[in-house]
Amino acid sequence: MKIRSRLRSYPGRRTRRYGQPVLRLICLDVDGTLVGRAGVPTADTWEAAERARARGQHLTLCTARLAAGPTRTWAERLDPDGWHIFHTGAARWRPSTGEVRVDAMDPGDVERCADVAATHGWVIETYTWDDYVVADDGPLAVGHAALLDLPFRVRPRTDLDGEVVRVQYVVPIADTAAVLAAAPEGLDASAATSPAMPGAAFVSITRPGVSKAAGIAAVASELEVAMDEVMMVGDGHNDLPAIGAVGWGVAMGNAEPEVIEAARLVVADVDAGGAAEAIDRSAHLP
Repeated sequence: MKIRSRLRSYPGRRTRRYGQPVLRLICLDVDGTLVGRAGVPTADTWEAAERARARGQHLTLCTARLAAGPTRTWAERLDPDGWHIFHTGAARWRPSTGEVRVDAMDPGDVERCADVAATHGWVIETYTWDDYVVADDGPLAVGHAALLDLPFRVRPRTDLDGEVVRVQYVVPIADTAAVLAAAPEGLDASAATSPAMPGAAFVSITRPGVSKAAGIAAVASELEVAMDEVMMVGDGHNDLPAIGAVGWGVAMGNAEPEVIEAARLVVADVDAGGAAEAIDRSAHLP
């Protein structure tokens, strides 16, 4: 396996304390980072995660996905005692205690997002922290349910039980810029893709201030970890703020060029063991 890596030098690095790894928290994006074309994490990644936990490190799933189906199972397996970030930072969950923290959207903002979708004919999904609905039965909606490994059902928004934390447009990748431009004023918008569903873009809309970076800061505070003791591993544009906010921003080899440029370390592609490499490298960084 050919490994591509790049290491930048930065001043002011922390030293090891009491023999523990410098990086106490490892955050992992899902699509394009934890999972590649196969749609599931590799055995090598799980083995690397076990080694990290044995070293006393926490691992945090940091994704735009909801806390349901296999994604929720992966979070619990990565670190049952840690916190995990869903909906690009709009929800956090701790498996061992069942605690959930959300940044809910205003109902009026959810309506504005629905109006945009209706105007342009875009697929729109509406999410609580662990459930979602979609009123479209086209191939993008059906394909996304398959990607999430969740049953596909056309459902009205009134089926949701709980606060809405995010809405998402699922569109052809060529429409990404148009969707971002049409996002309702005053809300935050971010785009992502998945190698398991090539050709599609997922544009998330959340309340202002929600981001993976903010979610990581909240988790780090809960775990009493300084942000310079955190690693974030990602590949897409919605990972950029988090990669810039932590001590060690890591780009997958398949990452967008802007992500690679912003990262301190570049590891292998998602389908060549990049996630496992990043987790293992976290124990030996200077």
